[in-house]
Amino acid sequence: MAQALTVEVAVIGGGPAGLTAAIALASAGIETALIGPEPSDDRRTTALLASSVAALEALGVWPDCAGQAAPLRTLRIADDTGRLIRAPEVQFEAGEIGLNAFGHNIENRHLLAALIRHAGAIGALTRLDTSADRIEPGAHDVRIDLASGGAVSARLIVAADGRNSICRTAAGIDTDRRTYPQTALTFNLRHTRPHNDTSTEFHTEEGPFTLVPLPGLRSSLVWVAAPRHAERIAKLGPDALSAEIERRSHSILGRIEAEPGHGRFPLASETARCFARDRIALVGEAAHLIPPIGAQGLNLGLRDAACVAELAVEARRRGGDVGAHDVLERYDALRRRDVTNRAFAVDLLNRTLLSDFLPAQSARGLGLYLVGRVGPLRRAAMREGVAPAAWQPRLMRGEVL
Repeated sequence: MAQALTVEVAVIGGGPAGLTAAIALASAGIETALIGPEPSDDRRTTALLASSVAALEALGVWPDCAGQAAPLRTLRIADDTGRLIRAPEVQFEAGEIGLNAFGHNIENRHLLAALIRHAGAIGALTRLDTSADRIEPGAHDVRIDLASGGAVSARLIVAADGRNSICRTAAGIDTDRRTYPQTALTFNLRHTRPHNDTSTEFHTEEGPFTLVPLPGLRSSLVWVAAPRHAERIAKLGPDALSAEIERRSHSILGRIEAEPGHGRFPLASETARCFARDRIALVGEAAHLIPPIGAQGLNLGLRDAACVAELAVEARRRGGDVGAHDVLERYDALRRRDVTNRAFAVDLLNRTLLSDFLPAQSARGLGLYLVGRVGPLRRAAMREGVAPAAWQPRLMRGEVL
């Protein structure tokens, strides 16, 4: 049997969260292996909040892709439910809390390309373009058998291998899952009117219809609908689809042209009951799956990556074990509160949109009214939306490890 490659940390999964964790660890001098094939061309987009942009800047990645991102300076929420009780329109301005932008929206392919280029330039990072076939936790290390043959041995596994994580299964970690009677459709659009760096979220009876700026006269769309409607929409021809999106957006962006290709997936939420065990730390969708509402998914994953990297670097500098029980226990405690709070907020918003119960509609309307009219409350909501008031990893504050 061939001798295993031995590293301090192995990151399994080549998406943005895995790449970010690997870059953060290797940049701090920790011998790291990144295991996972390069992602295929991904036309989806991600709204990176300001703290995520700060982390990418601290790692030196952001300058390589900033030109392909559009700033989100204004967030607008409009009630398009047509119900008896409707919430007032609310608008949030980043400048009100001293930010140039709440974040930036970027196509995943540009973000991934910048992360991959940066990862390739770090001497302490070994990239293995294959998948993990089997994970075997041990008392002192974890063995990873590779699909291409060979193996890797590491003291800590950062599991960024997605919602069907084999690492999570190997650690014996169960999840709590909830499904919604909704399907999310994602598109990229061209339009004739400028978006003015404004993201507009129309609240409908079936879920949010959210337009997010891209550079130039382009935007991305996340359209949450009932499954039967989503199926009908997905079957529309290019002209009919563009006309339908223009109608649903009330022509605020002028004439719409939907670009080829779209994403489609049922809405669900899923949270691991434990975020770390047996030298395996879960990050991103291996730890939590959240509906695409409020730009929380990948931003939570990047905070996971920044957190586990910081704790591992601290342990190494103390001369300790990067995969020790106390390191993993602290990771679980630090990330659970943030993830739980965000998942609860997204679930609550989504359920109030779907509910025909008048008190629920009234509560949502009153909440938006207060946020729109009461300055301190609005500013507190904006700050919490961009970054949690609780502890944040150093990278998310723009500090190097």
